[in-house]
Amino acid sequence: MKISDIMNPGPITVSPDETAALASRLLSRHNIGSLPVCGADGRLRGVVTDRDIVVRCVAAGEDPESTSVSDVMSRSVITVNPEEDVKRASELMGKGQVRRLPVTENGKLVGIVSLGDISKISVCDMEAAHALCEISMNVRER
Repeated sequence: MKISDIMNPGPITVSPDETAALASRLLSRHNIGSLPVCGADGRLRGVVTDRDIVVRCVAAGEDPESTSVSDVMSRSVITVNPEEDVKRASELMGKGQVRRLPVTENGKLVGIVSLGDISKISVCDMEAAHALCEISMNVRER
């Protein structure tokens, strides 16, 4: 099964020029833990997580209302192509210790796939379980 078959084709995004406060409100409103950061051209620039905002902004004593997303986002992002197999996505999630992968085509964001999306597919139960196990084991080792 391809990523394009299970991905969310309309993820909530944020611009790198927006504030960390706006990003945190979007995270809260949509009950999600990360947002793809895209430029006006639709190209993926990074990802901002609730943890990024807390650690790189709030804990650092910065004002979320005046700190830009580009100052707190993670720039090194693992992505997957919509034509790749779902198994590949679960492998990347496990190795990268992430629960969501931006789906890009020619550098542009076209969707997002989550561990939850993969776990809903009965033929992928083992892949999702393996990815979650890798993520959980690596978190405990820190």
